[in-house]
Amino acid sequence: MARDVHEQARDLLSALGGAGEQPTAAQELQRDVLLVAGLLAAAATDRGGSGQEPAVTDNEVGAALGLFDTMREQLDRLETEVVFEARRRTMDWRQIAAQQGLNSSQAASQRYQRLVTRLEEIRQGVR
Repeated sequence: MARDVHEQARDLLSALGGAGEQPTAAQELQRDVLLVAGLLAAAATDRGGSGQEPAVTDNEVGAALGLFDTMREQLDRLETEVVFEARRRTMDWRQIAAQQGLNSSQAASQRYQRLVTRLEEIRQGVR
């Protein structure tokens, strides 16, 4: 069921196409996700047990692991911006909660506050 909702959301947003330039955070996140996906695709060929030299090195796997903190921060920043836009458009917390798959407006508001706090701590170097 949730997958159908997500697919509908992707279809709706895909219709926007190139409506404006993507924010830098979104471009970086997309690039990093594609890099990790490429690594995993290459690593899948290593599992064949052919005895050949691995397509992916341990250093490359380590480099991919190193991207996740940055990707989480970028994703948090994007989510915060979208929630801010929803509020700017006068969506209430109940509506936002429903779109995020949360059970209450309080849960949506608290999630947003946690994201804002986390991003501020990262900005200040606390995290």
